[in-house]
Amino acid sequence: MGNSWVNLVVVLALFEYFALIALVGRARGTYGVKAPATTGNEMFERYFRVHYNTLELLIAFIPALWIASAYWNPVWMAAIGAVYLLGRILYLQGYTTEPKQRALGYLLSAAPIVVLAFVALCGVVRALLA
Repeated sequence: MGNSWVNLVVVLALFEYFALIALVGRARGTYGVKAPATTGNEMFERYFRVHYNTLELLIAFIPALWIASAYWNPVWMAAIGAVYLLGRILYLQGYTTEPKQRALGYLLSAAPIVVLAFVALCGVVRALLA
């Protein structure tokens, strides 16, 4: 049952990412930035950067969450993962409102990844030494 919570967080992270893809597409139309351009309007660039930054973090988030949950209580690992989801929402809101306001969202996105990676490493090492 605990792994279901982890899997739910991963699926929500994927849907959150898909929503960001849609927001970038909408911003292209709204701000007149035709593909393949990724610059040309500051507001479009903000949405694009949120999307791209999320992709950069997602590649670390998912394996860290899965590995950590293999060694530690999956419900707790899913709760840490949920903080990442909230952080991404706050990052989007902050960056698209005023880029200087993105710090809290970034912190709440990156810190859970660091925690998950650390506890994943601890779990792996503990298992290897057992």
